[in-house]
Amino acid sequence: MPKDKEHKDAGHRKRLRDKFLRSGLSGFHDYEVVELLLTLGTPRKDCKQAAKDALKRFKTLQGVFEASPRELCEINGIGPTNQLGLRLIKAVSDRYLHARVMYRDSINDSKNLVAYLTANMRDKHRECFKVVYLDAKNRVLDAETLFRGTLTASSVYPREIVRAALDHHAAALIFAHNHPSGDPQPSPEDIAITRQLIFACRVMGMTVHEHVIIGRETYFSFADQGHIKRINQEYENQTTQMPNLLR
Repeated sequence: MPKDKEHKDAGHRKRLRDKFLRSGLSGFHDYEVVELLLTLGTPRKDCKQAAKDALKRFKTLQGVFEASPRELCEINGIGPTNQLGLRLIKAVSDRYLHARVMYRDSINDSKNLVAYLTANMRDKHRECFKVVYLDAKNRVLDAETLFRGTLTASSVYPREIVRAALDHHAAALIFAHNHPSGDPQPSPEDIAITRQLIFACRVMGMTVHEHVIIGRETYFSFADQGHIKRINQEYENQTTQMPNLLR
């Protein structure tokens, strides 16, 4: 690379870094965030166009972070080495949010939980169904993705969820899945699955606190919208009527 070009690129990278050190990401365009991260693994190359191309391909900053290594390498100017910053920041963010959820005394504020679920699930290209296991004091025991793919009544198995909850000695559960379309509104299948899961867990003496659907810009809470309460009341009505039906 000619000396004047190298000097220009070095000066541009320094300006980006100084701008971040002064005021964080305030005032940064999304492509500048990607560009800055690419420079961590590209000491002597202009990364601006590669950053813009990545955002054009993956639509959002989150989409760039969720892209696979193979997909990133399809962008001219991004290779196995200089995608280090992109992959590292996503991994660090996931671990940080996971720790904030996992090591709290209890879940009394849903903001951290939703932030963790959103960062973890929002830009996945397939639907993923995650279960958060809680103890009797609402402390998080663990969280894991149990199912992947289009969620239907035949692809999410209450039996497997109950078995996993028993293995974790869970007293309560929180469910979450994403909608790759970006629209978090529940489908009839989502409502049917939630009902099946609440009934199955109630039979085993476990409580379902929430089912969250993660969209691109927002989320849908079954608890906030009254669905969890309604389904629990439906379960109680059925169990109350059961002795009369057996007479």
